[in-house]
Amino acid sequence: MTAPRSAPASGADPCDGDAILARLRALAAFTDVPGEMTRLTLSPAHKAAAAQVAQWFAAAGMAVHLDATGSVVGRYDGLDPHAPALLLGSHIDTVRNAGIFDGNLGVMLGLAVVEQLATTGRRLPFPIEVLAFADEEGVRFPSTLTSSRAVAGRFDPTALDDVDADGITRRAALQAFGVMADATAACDRTRTARAYVEAHIEQGPVLERLGLPLGVVTAIAGASRGRVAVRGQAGHSGTLPMEMRNDALTAAAEMILAVEARGRQEPSLVATVGTLTIPGAAVNVVPGTVSFSLDVRAPDDHQRLAALADILAGLDTIAARRGVSVAFERTYEEAAAPCDPALQAALAAAVARTGVPVHHLPSGAGHDGLSLNGALPIAMLFVRSRNGSHNPREDASAADIGLAARTLCAFVEELARITE
Repeated sequence: MTAPRSAPASGADPCDGDAILARLRALAAFTDVPGEMTRLTLSPAHKAAAAQVAQWFAAAGMAVHLDATGSVVGRYDGLDPHAPALLLGSHIDTVRNAGIFDGNLGVMLGLAVVEQLATTGRRLPFPIEVLAFADEEGVRFPSTLTSSRAVAGRFDPTALDDVDADGITRRAALQAFGVMADATAACDRTRTARAYVEAHIEQGPVLERLGLPLGVVTAIAGASRGRVAVRGQAGHSGTLPMEMRNDALTAAAEMILAVEARGRQEPSLVATVGTLTIPGAAVNVVPGTVSFSLDVRAPDDHQRLAALADILAGLDTIAARRGVSVAFERTYEEAAAPCDPALQAALAAAVARTGVPVHHLPSGAGHDGLSLNGALPIAMLFVRSRNGSHNPREDASAADIGLAARTLCAFVEELARITE
């Protein structure tokens, strides 16, 4: 872990993209692995990064605390301190060998909104809270989104017994982080917050392809994931005639192509096979058992579940024709999280005020808003990123970052106008 570079100079425009980018680079210095951006939840690097974020929050005039999941929470009171707060933010944990924008950008943009208000001493009719969630990526422990689940009042206490690769429980990691792991009930904001709004790099190529810096998210896609097991009959590759084979691998190959074909049939639907396992594979053996992963996502649950049903029916048909058996074990199910129409409209109006064409698009990747779906209204603003996300090459320009900051400022002003 190395020391951070300097933060933006005092007096800089809070919405200046270069200033925000400098802060992102400073935050990236807190890493578990020197030379790359790896900051796992509740690690020493995460603890140091949280301390830096807390310092920036406090300097912007926010009251700051760590919640029971390790998230940094900064509060900028409004004219009515008891009014439900607008929650802004994202996460500061990362995948291994990540880029510096995923998650971190949303936190820094939330901070910029508060700094913009603080420069003029302006208070809105409602408080603003900026959250730097501690656990979104789910890399260190088997469960994930625990920070936002706690905010939604949905924290599962069994997550405290999760164990990482070194045998450390989440409970022990939280205690080392300096928070009370058993106090997650106090994180519940369902009665004291009005909405959650997150800015995030897109993670995909759509905005880049369209030449647009910003996008308004319509929904976070739901996902169905599982494991498909195909069982045929193993045999010697030289002695088993082709017409007598029950080859599990060639059956799986046809199934995988069928998954791809179904995923291509509808806009916004994706269907992916990401892993393939052939137990006992050898060059001279007809495979008898094969398994592969299945990941089906869509912003509409009916669309996703209908596609999954079609895929599974198609797998059965292929299995019967090829003389093999097939079984599907569901391992993950998450409903889609539609963004609030009124918040979408306010974000779209704010984008338009910057002179940028408004484009609406779904998020195929999961975000903290999934946890908050149904507990609070949610909305998301996407910022164009070259080279996607979850890799060191992800890149948002200073110009796009500045546009995103000004958009969020215009958005909160519009909410204030409506509230007043």
